[in-house]
Amino acid sequence: MTTLEWLGVVLLIASFVAIVSEGVIAAVWTRRVARRARLLSERLKSERGLIEADLARLRLALDETEALWQPYRRAIRLMRHPLVAALISSLLRRRKLTARA
Repeated sequence: MTTLEWLGVVLLIASFVAIVSEGVIAAVWTRRVARRARLLSERLKSERGLIEADLARLRLALDETEALWQPYRRAIRLMRHPLVAALISSLLRRRKLTARA
């Protein structure tokens, strides 16, 4: 075999070693990524459970608040009327004018 033929064999072996080593490195990285993804998924499950529990408590609090405000609904609706707001601002202006005099 000539030198050029040996050079081809050496390059073939070197390329095979490079491909195998890249495969091993890819397998190690893939296993690490899979492990981290599994841990992250478990963490997300636990956090999701906590968030859902907080949402349930919030819904209960909102229902309780709504039940407590039910007797005052009509008064609140009347207070939001634009004419009531105009009347209150007019009364406040009159009060300021009488306070200055």
